[in-house]
Amino acid sequence: MTEHYYSKNPTSKSNPSQFQTSILSSTFTFHTDEGVFSKKQLDYGTNVLLHAFELPEVEGDLLDLGCGYGPIGIGLAKQYRDREILMVDINERAVELSKKNCEVNAVENARVLQSDGIESVSNQRFATVITNPPFRAGKTVVHQMVEDSYELLLEGGELWVVVQKKQGAPSLKGKIKNVFGQVDVVKRDKGYFILRGKKFDSDIPV
Repeated sequence: MTEHYYSKNPTSKSNPSQFQTSILSSTFTFHTDEGVFSKKQLDYGTNVLLHAFELPEVEGDLLDLGCGYGPIGIGLAKQYRDREILMVDINERAVELSKKNCEVNAVENARVLQSDGIESVSNQRFATVITNPPFRAGKTVVHQMVEDSYELLLEGGELWVVVQKKQGAPSLKGKIKNVFGQVDVVKRDKGYFILRGKKFDSDIPV
């Protein structure tokens, strides 16, 4: 299988780089490398997701599922300093970059773990799971992330996902609806969809 950014141990030769960008009115420096997603600049879909995101009413920690080098979790940690942000990724290179980027950007309310899906956080519960999923890993992996997110959410908690139409937005929208009982299209922007599912006790996962 061709290596992609969902690989646990990237074999591509390290070639560190960095860039600066603005997220939610704050300026960040991100260290990146080969073998991670969108290494040269902030992905457009990630930016749309961060600007569309709103905290749910329920109190609790936030989970950045598949954090890459950290722009989602770090951006939210700066914006919501009274919330704890947990960032997880299967990619060990991405995890190390996220840890470094938390330090570089003086983020103190976030921590990073290496995790195959939700393996390392399966005993925790969250107010929000937010993700720009690894679509190159395949539909099965992405849809499993939806099911796993439901299990991790507190009552009233929310899953936030960004997806491009060409990446299978209708299919992912249907999956979230099946698992959560409903799905909201929060925003559309240049072919990107921001989808939200909210967990209620009455939901019957499929």
